Amino acid sequence: MTYLEGVYWDLDGTIANTELEAHLPAFNNAFNDLGIDWNWDTNTYIKLLKINGGKNRIAYYAKSNNDDFSEDLILKIHETKQFHYLEIIKKNYVSLKTGVFRLINELHKKKVRQFIVTSSSRIQVNLLVEYLFNGFNPFEFIISSEDVELKKPNPLPYLKAIQLSGINKNNSIVFEDSNPGLKSSLAANLPTIFVPSNIPIVLEENIKLDCILDSLGDENNVANVIKGPKLKKSYVDHSFLSDYLISFSNAKHQFFKNYLPVK
Repeated sequence: MTYLEGVYWDLDGTIANTELEAHLPAFNNAFNDLGIDWNWDTNTYIKLLKINGGKNRIAYYAKSNNDDFSEDLILKIHETKQFHYLEIIKKNYVSLKTGVFRLINELHKKKVRQFIVTSSSRIQVNLLVEYLFNGFNPFEFIISSEDVELKKPNPLPYLKAIQLSGINKNNSIVFEDSNPGLKSSLAANLPTIFVPSNIPIVLEENIKLDCILDSLGDENNVANVIKGPKLKKSYVDHSFLSDYLISFSNAKHQFFKNYLPVK
């Protein structure tokens, strides 16, 4: 029987718009602290988001800028950036995306198990959850960058989450906002809903989605379904997610019925 048992949440750009509100200023503060003549503007950073992981972005940009940075320097930059990121979070400069708290709270009340699967570090995630949810923690566990050898777009983070939760893939949903995240969850064969962040994104051609929303919505901000089941309210709720799971299961069943040989 298909029913909603668990939800896997991405963090950056899905639960909160952290990239431009926290990560970008933290990088630039780190460059300034270390006397590095770099200053990433919004457009530069959006392009760098195609590179997954902070240290990888620094290394990529250094190489493209013909700067000979040692691994130790890249690590120092990243550690300094981490310090500034945490300070920004503590100052409450980051906010939850529209409808996120409402939906997470509803799912929690309905006993739907919830998890975070992210490429961010555990200390970042723990602090962000503490400050954004003000002591309320509905997440059963977190898969962070320290927990897997390969980050998104590799499916390993979600495969590990599936293993730890023990939830049937067909009874769970992923919320993602980026190409690497979508590729990771889809490669793990998980029903996935794409909700873009405040950063413009062009979906890669090989990413095939059956549910796309412009936001989760709330009573004052109507969510729009670009692809997927119809909304019964102005926002995404438990009922919508259940309808999506059923439609996903039916489509999967029809696919196998049409394409698998009959014995």
